[in-house]
Amino acid sequence: MTVIDISPSVMQFLLAFIVVAPLLGALAALLPAPPGLRGRNPDQAVLRHGVTVTGAVLVAAIVLAAGFDHDHPARMQATTDISWIPALDVRIHLGVDGISLPLLVLTALLTFLCALYSYFKLPAGPSPKVFVALVLVLESGTLATFAVLDLLLFFLAFEMVLIPMYFLINRWGGDQRQAAAWKFILYTLLGSVVMLLGLLLIGLKSGTFDMVALATDNGRGLTTSVQVIAVLAIGLGLAVKTPMWPLHSWLPDAHTAAPTVGSVLLAGVLLKMGTYGFVRILLPVAPDGMRTFAPYLAAFAVVGIVYGSLACLALARTGAKGDLKRLIAYSSVGHMGFVLLGIATMTPTGVNGALFANIAHGLITGLLFFLVGAVKDRYGTADLDTLAGATGAALYGRAPRLGALLAFAAVASLGLPGLAGFWGEMLTLFGAYSPAEGLSRPAFRTFMAIGAFGTLLTAAYMLIVVRRVCMGEHAPHFRLSPDDRAPQTPDGPEPSGAAGPRTATTPQLADIHPYEAAAWTPLAVLTVVAGLWPAVLLGLSDPAVQQLLAGGKS
Repeated sequence: MTVIDISPSVMQFLLAFIVVAPLLGALAALLPAPPGLRGRNPDQAVLRHGVTVTGAVLVAAIVLAAGFDHDHPARMQATTDISWIPALDVRIHLGVDGISLPLLVLTALLTFLCALYSYFKLPAGPSPKVFVALVLVLESGTLATFAVLDLLLFFLAFEMVLIPMYFLINRWGGDQRQAAAWKFILYTLLGSVVMLLGLLLIGLKSGTFDMVALATDNGRGLTTSVQVIAVLAIGLGLAVKTPMWPLHSWLPDAHTAAPTVGSVLLAGVLLKMGTYGFVRILLPVAPDGMRTFAPYLAAFAVVGIVYGSLACLALARTGAKGDLKRLIAYSSVGHMGFVLLGIATMTPTGVNGALFANIAHGLITGLLFFLVGAVKDRYGTADLDTLAGATGAALYGRAPRLGALLAFAAVASLGLPGLAGFWGEMLTLFGAYSPAEGLSRPAFRTFMAIGAFGTLLTAAYMLIVVRRVCMGEHAPHFRLSPDDRAPQTPDGPEPSGAAGPRTATTPQLADIHPYEAAAWTPLAVLTVVAGLWPAVLLGLSDPAVQQLLAGGKS
């Protein structure tokens, strides 16, 4: 079934356009004047160029999804296969199936929303031309990671995103941005060097770098010892990007220092590249090696779930001097732990749960970082004690719509049934209850119990955040009548004296601006749609996962 009938050649063009267009757009952004666009000044013109290019890519991704054959989601579609380096048998091999299609659309959506948000709220830093170019290069590398079907091309695309993200943090970030950027680049580069060795080992021992051929072979051309070494090397590189405990320590610093759109892209897109590599490469190509390491991967995953939740609880408590961006970053460590636990079960249920949790995390955490960035812009800080009402009324009293949306994102993040965060965690726990043959059921059921305990911790710290930030420590003692609310301007409240008599000295904050509503509404709507209609994603991923785990056999 296809929503619209599109010829195979047009599908090929769409996928190639999605991968290449952002890169060409980045080059155009660096020209003296972006072609075909005008603005009040060159800065506005280049920002409009970024919105146009990312919007075109999003439209192409939506058309690609509409033309995708949903009756055969396990089959690679929109494929292109061209010889690139014959001596190494490296090919420009592109394709999309039910596993990669949602990630492509998510990446295109989040990048467009970030470009739209930046058009109205550009982070302080150097030239907007360079900012737009970096965002577009980042988008191109991420989309290529999810579309390429050659191991060496996968590595090149995987590495392509590092430099743009480094500069986004280092040049447009906040306090401690240089240290955070260096920590990010060093961790990820060191992990990537080890990963490259593992990819070369697989390619040289099997005689091909083609991911489809390797998945179909299902490890039969590789000895168990080669698979074990490959999983160890590639898994370390992917675990850094995911990030898996204890290789996670770069993430809180990077998120805390990054600009708002940098945090959205880092959490919503870049972290998915690591878990995608586990599913696309290690599960089908080295199943024996994965089976050897699966219990250890699951153990690290559940430690990450509990560790991330406890760190968030420590940051959320009163007087902890916690930073809200840092808390959301630590929550990602816990959420990605569920993704790794699902992958480690090596079952269709667990892997489907991991893929669903990937998309849910991108939607929900992307929305959370947008909201936290807006709160920080209004208060001038992300310190929880300040946000909790130490200087007056909390968010519900000062910007009620913003407070309500933050509460919605928080309860979605804790896995409330009916929202997207619920299904991924539930399916990964079900997968851990009955892992793949050859894995210890008692061990994985222990991991399931620990993971379930982590969901309780997640609920605890998220509800504390809602109480402190949205309601405030002293909310019952501070009320503003409707007549006391100051008129709002696009830049915040009117100066003192513009409103009538007030019952408190704390001014109102600007509530949600139209451009913020445009950037945030799609994420909130999709969070509800995915929660109420999970078959949209599971119907795509399940046949592809079944075939992947079976070694490419239909």
